[in-house]
Amino acid sequence: MSTEKAARIQTSILNAAEKRALVWLAHRQPSWVTSDILTYIGVAGAFLCGLGFALSSINLNYLWLSSLGLVVNWYGDSLDGTLARVRGTQRPKYGFFIDHSIDAITITLMCVGAGLSPLLRLDVALCVLVAYLILSVYTYVCTICTGEMRLTYGKLGPTEFRLIVIILNTIFIFTPWSDYVYTFGKEVFTLFDLIASGVVVIIMVLWLVQWLIDRKKLSIIDPLRKN
Repeated sequence: MSTEKAARIQTSILNAAEKRALVWLAHRQPSWVTSDILTYIGVAGAFLCGLGFALSSINLNYLWLSSLGLVVNWYGDSLDGTLARVRGTQRPKYGFFIDHSIDAITITLMCVGAGLSPLLRLDVALCVLVAYLILSVYTYVCTICTGEMRLTYGKLGPTEFRLIVIILNTIFIFTPWSDYVYTFGKEVFTLFDLIASGVVVIIMVLWLVQWLIDRKKLSIIDPLRKN
């Protein structure tokens, strides 16, 4: 199955409102703004996010920079494809290659930055990274095998996760919850470590459920052949 023929599956909570906002923004971009430029703006946003996380170990107010980076990342990463569709300048294979190879870099920048912040332990942040990459690889495999490019799982997608992180950043700055710690053996976890661990579990459950569904679907499409 060619990537340009794959159906895009989007079922997230914010999907309808986000689509309207992205189309509105796409129509108002200057002519010199291209999809490639927006993709690189998304990378810059991820760098700002990771930098803000890392610097928050010096001053918690740098988490505002992290949240700003997430907004910039959303702007570039979400708008690049919409701009191409609005202008009729789609390059399906090139766009798929650029967008999703760079995604691996941007999520790594953000997760490593979070692991260097007081928000999360590094091992917990890396578990989030691994779970996200597992889901990403699964998405790309299914794009080829099933002809569906699933951009959301359940009611959650990248935009919802960005919003969750922004909310957690804000809570961390303004509440004493960051001081609550939980000890398991010799390991100490904050409340935010536990929340992130819960996110990892949710991601893996969503992956497993979808894997079972797609496995059954593919077993029918591509049945075992008897010799």
